[in-house]
Amino acid sequence: MTDGAEIDIRTLGRCGRITLTRPKALNALTYDMAMAIEAALDRWQAERTVDMIVIDAEGERAFCAGGDIAHMHATGAAGDFSYGRKFWADEYRLNAKVANSAIPYVAVMDGIVMGGGVGISAHGSHRIVTERSMIAMPECGIGLVPDVGGTRILADAPGHLGEFLGMTGWRMTGADAILAGFADLLVAGDDLATVKAALEETADPVALDAFGRAPGDAPLVGHREIIDRHFGHDTALACLQSLEGDPSEFAHKAAKMIRQACPLSVACTFEMIRRGRSLATIEEVLALEYRFTFRSMSDGDFVEGIRAQIIEKDRNPKWRIARLEDVSRETVEAMLAPLGDNELKL
Repeated sequence: MTDGAEIDIRTLGRCGRITLTRPKALNALTYDMAMAIEAALDRWQAERTVDMIVIDAEGERAFCAGGDIAHMHATGAAGDFSYGRKFWADEYRLNAKVANSAIPYVAVMDGIVMGGGVGISAHGSHRIVTERSMIAMPECGIGLVPDVGGTRILADAPGHLGEFLGMTGWRMTGADAILAGFADLLVAGDDLATVKAALEETADPVALDAFGRAPGDAPLVGHREIIDRHFGHDTALACLQSLEGDPSEFAHKAAKMIRQACPLSVACTFEMIRRGRSLATIEEVLALEYRFTFRSMSDGDFVEGIRAQIIEKDRNPKWRIARLEDVSRETVEAMLAPLGDNELKL
């Protein structure tokens, strides 16, 4: 079954196959693509016609560089927040279905994987990276927070890697992604065609065992001590100030990335990751993320962040709260407060 120019969904023997087909747009995830994936998961689950699902994308540059947010920005800038809220609610429902899939779900995370791309891959049961992989959750830079269930993975990362990755938007290599819990197995990019053929033929993730390679030293391993020392404090601001007191090049770079991000987003991301460590299910994590994203246009900086970074590209966002020092505890609590009748229902 083919779902148009954006995505190709088909069944090969006992293998359900999903391929994102927007390589020129770095396979950015549109609303229709997300809903097509959900419909396929529902159908395969109900009919029991496949024993495994494999999701990949066309091209070597990106698996999925995030959600296609142009329409979300246009509606939000016009004061209509309903489209964005529906997009996020429906996308998060898909993310939960990926995480809870009773059918093995193999994600080929080749190239760039960010934001919404993480949501349809990193919750899978088998997550493949290559030497070309670059995984990041850079949402703080656009006035959002790591979402699509990403704060669950960040909360579970070793030590305080989660706070570091979420607050900075640091770009991980494939080996880093395995270290942080975003991926499981590294295979050579040149082997991917053979890997996918083996999976399609066997419909059994055991076929992956023949292709795994030692990921080598993750670049972030050498920075674990400094990350845990600076990101173990009780507030986002204390972490940043600790970094800024460290003269090392790595600390300087991390601090600069945080300073360039949206202060409200940074503070809320830190709080969400800390809370995430006590949340038991993906549904609870997504509900917390939705509280922020629901308010991100009406009470936050998402519209301005997208304008500055994506639409006009002046890289000069005017955040509502200009400095992390000025983000109060009360403001963070307000952004993450329950939504009443609008609470996420999956």
